[in-house]
Amino acid sequence: MEQETLPVGKLPTNLLAHFLSQTPVSDPRVIVGPGIGLDCAVVDGGARLWVIKSDPITFATDEIGWYTVQINTNDIATAGAVPRWLVATILLPEHRTTAALAEQVHRQIYSACQDINVSLIGGHTEITYGLDRPIVVGTLIGEVERDHLITPRGARPGDRILLTKSVPIEATAILAREFPEPLSQELTADELAQASAYLHEPGISVLREAQIACQTGKVTAMHDPTEGGLLTALWELAQASRCQLMVDLETVPISALAARICQHFQIDPLAAIASGALLLTTSPREAQPICQALTTAGIPCCEIGEVAVGNATVWSTSSLGNQPLPYPSRDAIAEILSP
Repeated sequence: MEQETLPVGKLPTNLLAHFLSQTPVSDPRVIVGPGIGLDCAVVDGGARLWVIKSDPITFATDEIGWYTVQINTNDIATAGAVPRWLVATILLPEHRTTAALAEQVHRQIYSACQDINVSLIGGHTEITYGLDRPIVVGTLIGEVERDHLITPRGARPGDRILLTKSVPIEATAILAREFPEPLSQELTADELAQASAYLHEPGISVLREAQIACQTGKVTAMHDPTEGGLLTALWELAQASRCQLMVDLETVPISALAARICQHFQIDPLAAIASGALLLTTSPREAQPICQALTTAGIPCCEIGEVAVGNATVWSTSSLGNQPLPYPSRDAIAEILSP
């Protein structure tokens, strides 16, 4: 009997959890191994811990080299670590790759690394059969002092849940860049240019806000809402911390421009890829000073909920009562990019 194929996007959580259960880590130097909701691996590097992340860029094609550095750096930042060394694998499409394209991707990666003092230390570049667009996979290694490591497991009942900027920044930029013609019927030329520029303003990097938050107060957990958007990120945080999350969705900031683009494509802005927003937890005492420090630095931050005792679930809270939030089956824009 022929098996049903899986859709574009992350593997279903239950399937991934099954695979991970069959691959235990025996090396005692591994402090954090693979797991649902865990952004990075952590290895004992002696004087400091090494924080390691590998992530591909598959949805976006424009500025893909720069993109690779930002997305991998975000996850290193959520561990409270400093990004240090990058290895990049660049797969370019046959019949469409020129020397200029290959050079462009390499220059984007190198320039983005220079901006944050990361060293590009190796990788692999090839023209690959069967691709219709470039794909870049980055593996980034960072360092953190032992007592400064932060993981999504650290959220505790009573902690407040904070969110920076708005959602979905990354989905807004991708849709504007990949589908300018249909959106030109909905947006003015200036609005379309503004949406395309969401990569840089408000920006998909969370390195600066992660550093400010950690310097200001005791952050118990951080998570980067990527594929699957804020809803998936909340579920992953709940699963990693083994806690219940109570979230007031009315407090989640969604820019008017992002909302219009999501409405045009009839997608849920809370379930669309959302790099650029940082999800973090901290004690009630620390929440206000962290929010204030970020706001003072020009990075909007708001409280959207709290961590509670209970099974790893996510609930929407309102004056009408609490409702369970479903785990998104796939990223909202995956349905647009690969219907």
